[in-house]
Amino acid sequence: MIDQTKRILSDLVAFPTVSADSNLEMIAYLANQLEDCGAQVDVLTDGSGRKANLFATLGPLRDGGIVLSGHSDVVPVTDQNWATDPFKMVERDGLLFGRGTCDMKGFIAATLAMAPVFAQQVRDQPLHFAFTYDEETGCIGARHLAQNLTERSIKPSLAIIGEPTNMRVIDGHKGCYEYSTHFQGLEGHGSAPDCGVNAIEFAVRYVSRLLDLRDELKLMAPNDSRFEPPWTTVNLGALNGGQVHNVIAPRATVDWEMRPVQASDADFVNEALKTFCDEVLLPSMRLVYPDASIVTEVIGEIAGLMPADDNETLKIVSELTGINRADVVSFGTEAGIFQSLGMDVVVCGPGSIEQAHKANEFLAVDQLDQCLKMLEGLGAKLSELPNQ
Repeated sequence: MIDQTKRILSDLVAFPTVSADSNLEMIAYLANQLEDCGAQVDVLTDGSGRKANLFATLGPLRDGGIVLSGHSDVVPVTDQNWATDPFKMVERDGLLFGRGTCDMKGFIAATLAMAPVFAQQVRDQPLHFAFTYDEETGCIGARHLAQNLTERSIKPSLAIIGEPTNMRVIDGHKGCYEYSTHFQGLEGHGSAPDCGVNAIEFAVRYVSRLLDLRDELKLMAPNDSRFEPPWTTVNLGALNGGQVHNVIAPRATVDWEMRPVQASDADFVNEALKTFCDEVLLPSMRLVYPDASIVTEVIGEIAGLMPADDNETLKIVSELTGINRADVVSFGTEAGIFQSLGMDVVVCGPGSIEQAHKANEFLAVDQLDQCLKMLEGLGAKLSELPNQ
């Protein structure tokens, strides 16, 4: 099985599915492989027609069952110093090199290699495959898939998200909320600052309020938080605006993110910032320029994976891996989106997140082998999955 999985992984790496580009060829490849196993396959294209999710089912079309999920897109290789062609998998010293080997085409390859076996084992409960687009740019594909599943009243019970965890079982991670806040002021000569509205100045005041909120969030950490740090964090990514020394800057943008440990923290920050803009910043800006504006663009609001006291997927994967404890991680995944649909979810997959996004990305063969052993055990348990 390991040799077959490596062949499939080599095929997948050869598809240059950088998020900015189309993933349709890889999705077609996955669809053909799964259809050959007897799966019912749905390819769900986005509005542009250049991207697609794949959702496939082995077994009965009914509620319940388990989802095996991975994203098809990879990050760019531009300006990275690769020792080999990043889109041609190379095996050396027990390591499989290539873009996406660990993040996360290795897991997808393992599920595909196991699909013919699963087809013989599935009985009363469905086994689903969910392969998404644009996870690396805000989990856009997973959100599209969640909407589609809801509209079609498809309700799986359990999900395994195969992001690289070194095959550790992860039952929680923070959310990732990314924003760009745009300030529109009024340009003018620097010698007459009262005659213009300097967008940079108001952006700085916005940043100052955001930093105050960051300090308040530290006091709001749940007593039982397992995350490190235990509170919701805020990060300022960029502040851009202006052109030259003597011109009042008419535009500015603040790029920022927060990683909530609980949804209420995100609501608290967004509501506080809206109030500050509506009651303090905008009235001051519009005294000089009535058309001044502050607009926050949502780049992505990715729900965290909240640890749950009763998680059937955690019980199953812990038994299959022999790992009796679950961890939390700081990086984000699509898991929270699946959890929001009512599924019990864990993150568990081959490879280390430390290799993701870097030049000479690799996946250790022994990690891939461990993943296959977990999936082989899962196949044997398919008939035991709980009813919806």
